[in-house]
Amino acid sequence: MRKLLILSTGAVDDALLQKIGSADWEIYSAQESGSARLLMTEHNFEVGLAVLLSCESERAVQWLVDLVMARRKMQWVMVLPRPGVDRKLLSNIITEHCYDYHTLPVDPQRLLATLGHAYGMAVLTENTLRQQREIESQYGMIGNSPVMQTLFRGIQKAAEVDVPILITGESGTGKERTARAIHEHSGRAAAPMVSMNCAALPTNLLQSELFGHEKGAFSGASDRHIGLIESADGGTLFLDEISDLSPEMQGNLLRFLEEKKIRRLGGTKPIPANVRVIAATHGNLEQAVREGRFREDLYYRVNVLHLRTPPLRDRKNDVELLARHFFSRFAAETRTSAKGFSRDALEVISRHEWPGNVRELMNRVRRAVLLCEGPYIAPDDLELERRTVGRGFVTLDEARMAADRDAIQATLLRTRFNIARAAQELGVSRMTLYRLMEKYDIRRDNT
Repeated sequence: MRKLLILSTGAVDDALLQKIGSADWEIYSAQESGSARLLMTEHNFEVGLAVLLSCESERAVQWLVDLVMARRKMQWVMVLPRPGVDRKLLSNIITEHCYDYHTLPVDPQRLLATLGHAYGMAVLTENTLRQQREIESQYGMIGNSPVMQTLFRGIQKAAEVDVPILITGESGTGKERTARAIHEHSGRAAAPMVSMNCAALPTNLLQSELFGHEKGAFSGASDRHIGLIESADGGTLFLDEISDLSPEMQGNLLRFLEEKKIRRLGGTKPIPANVRVIAATHGNLEQAVREGRFREDLYYRVNVLHLRTPPLRDRKNDVELLARHFFSRFAAETRTSAKGFSRDALEVISRHEWPGNVRELMNRVRRAVLLCEGPYIAPDDLELERRTVGRGFVTLDEARMAADRDAIQATLLRTRFNIARAAQELGVSRMTLYRLMEKYDIRRDNT
């Protein structure tokens, strides 16, 4: 039987309730916020009927409106006095959050037809979304572009074999998400997956963090510490930015991969550790090997199977899918009036190069959901330049400035805002880079 939630500011006519109940509806009613929220927690409702018997009490109107806005996925039908339609608050709620509305006095047959159509629309919408998710989502990632299908096949193969994996790709392309998908679909899924960013700690701390230490191994070592490798026994160790390991740590990691044993700092006893290593880097490890910055023998040890997470510019057809996915996710977490993206916003999204990849797109959509004040997200809410929208052309100066800004932003993201490294890669001085960052308003908190 179909479930119907009726929220009302007073007693609803018994004859109307009987007619609704006889039409195969299981009715749940609430006349105040607390009991309504309890019902919403205990049951899944596809359709809600919001009945405003009077618009005179601002408090009564507000609690009902708040609940309608809080359950945007439901198909709402509102019943209210005719003058209430002219109130801005109520007209906005009807326009942006309701399937339909009726004015008092209610025509029962028309209302029953509306409720039936609303239920049909709810079921159709859910079926469509489920089918779309099945097509567009695998391993917790969104995308149906050829490069993503290649990645999905790679994840499947990697999950089936128990060998070291190397994942390469730019920052923000989902390397850790890929590693987690491999772990969760492998024979090691029941054991832990432990992650460490090799660029986040100095060498002396990395040694202790990875291999652990015995009590008294060094000044300040007041207790025995179990390292990440030992903690991941039976499972997976994910080493992000492995290219940043020092030569000493590269040698220690190679020894572990060959022997499958570790020694804690200050300890003499070898400890077996059954751990699969998945390494990742945004850098070019082959070039690092040629330049002597990365051991060739370690490279071949970690690169038994190689996966590449594609940048967003190589999967243009996925951008809109991802944007809509992130919108649904963040809209469910916050009170927003937005129903989705405007046509101009989608055009701007598709034209942007996304140097920060999926991470940048996610942050832009999150920000837009918070900033949006209208029914649809506009380009200004995304804070993306609209250089080519509407006008249809750009000047040479605009093109040069856009290219400069994109190159600087991409380099800073790739180097994690290491100004010295970014300036070296761009071929400018640090002072020049700071000046350009100020000129193009590039900051860590807006990328």
